[in-house]
Amino acid sequence: MTSSSIDAAQLAVYWHLWTDTDGITHQSKCRFDKLELKSFAPPAKDLWVRRLAAEPEDITILELQPGTLQWHRNPKPQWIVPLSGTWFVESMDGTRVEMGPGELSFGEDQLAREDANGRAGHLSGVVGEAPCVMMLIQVQDPPRQGVACRID
Repeated sequence: MTSSSIDAAQLAVYWHLWTDTDGITHQSKCRFDKLELKSFAPPAKDLWVRRLAAEPEDITILELQPGTLQWHRNPKPQWIVPLSGTWFVESMDGTRVEMGPGELSFGEDQLAREDANGRAGHLSGVVGEAPCVMMLIQVQDPPRQGVACRID
């Protein structure tokens, strides 16, 4: 391909757990775009590259045991990358997404407000009987409200 950006159909997708201005969480399936063909590791040939503006703060490997956690908010805006096993995330609007190795989620529900049922943020847990190992990449950026797919 010789254009300056890659076709969106070829890009990776991620789930964004975000909070609307009423404090309710939702999940949107988003795509990375704006990749450019350029040098990344000379002398290797050019690659499609998109640098994210977020500043990493902490990287953690976490193993979730089978079962479901309580409703909670992500401690900080963070990328969640399952390495093995399958986990699920349910947002306050009732959307449930299951993710396995190679799928991505950006958890940004820190500004969620408790609803009439006492729920705030998200419900998550392991799907099946095997643990789920994941990598969390927390970022320094403050959480935002009312913006789905803000990484685009």
